[in-house]
Amino acid sequence: MADANAAIENEQIAEADAKAAMTSARKTWLTRLAIAVAVVAVLVGLWYLLVGRNHVSTDNAYVNAEVAQVTPLISAQAIEVNVSDTQAVKQGDILVKLDPANARIAIAQAEADLAEARRRFRQTSATSSALSAQVDARRADIASAQASLATAQADFEKARIDLERREKLAPGGAVSGDELTTARKAYAAAKASLDVARAGVVQAQSTRSAATGQLEANDALVRGSTIETDPAVMAAKAKLESARLDLDRTVIRAPIDGVIVRRQVQVGQRVAQGTPIMTIVPLAKVYVDANFKERQLRNVKVGMPAEVTADIYGGSVVYHGRVAGFSGGTGSSFALIPAQNATGNWIKVVQRLPVRIALDPKELAEHPLRVGLSMEVDIDISGN
Repeated sequence: MADANAAIENEQIAEADAKAAMTSARKTWLTRLAIAVAVVAVLVGLWYLLVGRNHVSTDNAYVNAEVAQVTPLISAQAIEVNVSDTQAVKQGDILVKLDPANARIAIAQAEADLAEARRRFRQTSATSSALSAQVDARRADIASAQASLATAQADFEKARIDLERREKLAPGGAVSGDELTTARKAYAAAKASLDVARAGVVQAQSTRSAATGQLEANDALVRGSTIETDPAVMAAKAKLESARLDLDRTVIRAPIDGVIVRRQVQVGQRVAQGTPIMTIVPLAKVYVDANFKERQLRNVKVGMPAEVTADIYGGSVVYHGRVAGFSGGTGSSFALIPAQNATGNWIKVVQRLPVRIALDPKELAEHPLRVGLSMEVDIDISGN
């Protein structure tokens, strides 16, 4: 019986020792955990004081670029398409060729119009010479008419004097009736001739005035101009240049280096002027638009350095860039239907402002990005 009691006591003592050991171990583990938590808290605090407070970051960021829309400047049928989606092109590469038939016809018509304009100028210049000769001839006609007027005036004076002499002698019977009648007829004829001569002078002067007016009007068309500076010739030349430009535009070339996306033209399709047929993305000039919370941007300034990582490459590839600028408004303010509070139940929502990050071209060349890829951005504001 005594042995049984001793065994029970030993068992109780062992259990008590085990509980004590467990309690001691638990206290030790809790102490170590508390120390570890404290150390982590201290490290986090130190990291924030030394590093964290000097950085702002966001994973709400995406790759963007100033893409180039390729649009035909004339309407024509596509006869050749040299590129396809995802194809890389260089500036100046031929993308599409349009049917040049109409453009060539327009050039031929413009060349004919230019030749006609030059011929009209030469004709007008020659007409001026002819009209100048006509003016000189009209001067001679006036001189001839004035001479005829002088003769008619002299004949009229002679006839008047003869008539007056005979009329004075007629009462004495010295002049017969027939002779007096003849003198009167001669006077009337001389007077009529004088009137005709005067009318001839007036007519010659009028003809000269008309010829002078025609000469001045014709000279106004060519005065101060050469065959190449004549307005009609210059207009025809401009029309010809426009036709040649339209012919050049039948060959559509790449405006920038990049990759073709959204090609919307096929061989045989008639493209309309100004309608986009494809887009070129300049992969060497992409940038990142990072949407930061408004409170994160208190100390961010243009030119600050930033580190950017892409989900497509992971954290092993780090791009180094700089803050290029801030958007003129938050993303929600430019939404198709901006948020409005007409009911009075206004709840403040933290807004995000797009910040543009310019990337290093060399790093982009080594690890190309595509528009729309997700990015993570960290901006160093320690230099503030």
